[in-house]
Amino acid sequence: MSVLHKHKYTVLASVSLSVALFVTGCTDNKVSQCQRLIRVVNAGTSLIDKNKGAQVITSIQLSKDLDFVTKSIAELKLTDPKLKEFQSGFVKIFQNLSQAIAKAGRALGATKTAQASESGREKIQKARADIDSALTTATTLGKQSDTLVNQMNKYCSEPE
Repeated sequence: MSVLHKHKYTVLASVSLSVALFVTGCTDNKVSQCQRLIRVVNAGTSLIDKNKGAQVITSIQLSKDLDFVTKSIAELKLTDPKLKEFQSGFVKIFQNLSQAIAKAGRALGATKTAQASESGREKIQKARADIDSALTTATTLGKQSDTLVNQMNKYCSEPE
């Protein structure tokens, strides 16, 4: 391939990118903002569904992945005031869920190192209480998420 052809493709790529960015910038209305928020929230929800009942290492990794989803939701550049409220709500939900899953993962890990002794039994009892607490938190957050999803779906389906 000649140098001329290489430059030709480079220019075309730059023009294509500019057009894509221009088109994206023009269509950032309520619908496109809804779609962006829904896409990131669904990515987090899929992670949770895929990893239900997972072991210690998977739980800790899921917590880290949910931290990333939380950051991705927070970084969305939304201008619609109502969608910003939904965004803030989902950030809190995923942040707290990540913390609850990490707590449960650490508690599961603690049970694996417990000795067959009085202190080992105490360690297991504490871990069980931490896991129960994390599950209660996750259940509450799941209900909050469902409510928020329903509200957002209703809002996003309304005409502009």
